[in-house]
Amino acid sequence: MTELKKRPVRSYILRQGRLTKYQENGIKRFSSKYTIPFQKSLINFDQVFSKKNKIILEVGFGMGDTTFKMAQEMHDLNFLAIEVHSPGVGSLLNKINLGQLENLKIIQHDALEVINEMIPDRSLDGIHIFFPDPWPKKKHHKRRLLKSSFLELMESKLALAGYIHIATDWEAYALQIIDLVKESKFYKISKRNLNEKPQSRPLTKYESRGLRLGHQVWDIIITLR
Repeated sequence: MTELKKRPVRSYILRQGRLTKYQENGIKRFSSKYTIPFQKSLINFDQVFSKKNKIILEVGFGMGDTTFKMAQEMHDLNFLAIEVHSPGVGSLLNKINLGQLENLKIIQHDALEVINEMIPDRSLDGIHIFFPDPWPKKKHHKRRLLKSSFLELMESKLALAGYIHIATDWEAYALQIIDLVKESKFYKISKRNLNEKPQSRPLTKYESRGLRLGHQVWDIIITLR
């Protein structure tokens, strides 16, 4: 009898929801121009982007509002954004086309597989992880994206002067991340006031709703030692 392969623990549950006509149209019309298919070979960023700028990877962009605004305002950076959910992909594709952005590309696939298979070592100047699912129930903590194994993987992909910027409004998750960084031999926290939003990160709709509810937001920026 062959042994069953153990299924990996995902940091998300794939609930696609219904695509609006506008989102569906965005995927049909603009995927070929602005998305990169998942493949088990390393990306050549010089071929993907028209300009040789620093590379920022965003893991899980939701509906893409923050991603689009940052790429639109920061023409001197190239953004590679990963998301699994089609409504967000369709929404961001429409935004990219309307803005005619050349410095933003999308991969619709599991982020860990993309990072393992497609991202060259020491190629990323920044990694953005804004409001990852906190999986608040203790039995679901194993689904949290940010764990020691993930941080170790990210270390190999970061350029020596690179950074990871994590934002969360879930205090227990923030404290866990801080502990992981303190325990890591690779990283240090470079931002002193963790409850002050950097100007470079736009305010999100999700964040605005949380602030109205009295939630505190943590912006944790870490660099290599």
